[in-house]
Amino acid sequence: MAGLNKVMIIGNLGADPEMKYMSDGTAMTTFRVAVSRNYTNHAGERREETEWFRVVAWRKTAEICSQYLQKGSKVYVEGRLQTRSWDTPEGEKRYMTEVVADTVQFLDRAGQGALGDEREPSYANGGVLDSFDRAPAGSMEPEEIPFE
Repeated sequence: MAGLNKVMIIGNLGADPEMKYMSDGTAMTTFRVAVSRNYTNHAGERREETEWFRVVAWRKTAEICSQYLQKGSKVYVEGRLQTRSWDTPEGEKRYMTEVVADTVQFLDRAGQGALGDEREPSYANGGVLDSFDRAPAGSMEPEEIPFE
């Protein structure tokens, strides 16, 4: 039986995306998305809880996300969870779990970024970026990993 690893989140970017190119020229953009939920605790008090997700987009999706998203942008991200590990120069083992984006949809109003600036219309209102450009297996070299 095959397994399923699927994540869907809707939230806001906590900072501007960071883009870099791998040694083979492949574009990679990372950004953090805050997802909040409201609930009532046992004492009847309303509470809000925020979970942060690190998202990685590749190739053309990475380039477009880097160009059009900014701190505060509202996005829908669909992808899979991936946990990577590496050793620090001090010999400590580190782990990072992230969402590898297959689809990114911009949810801000047409022509407006999260901060009210003008945007390219084709990506501002529900622009969907499907990752026809998924990350190749073994694409992260150990010296390129640390984004702490």
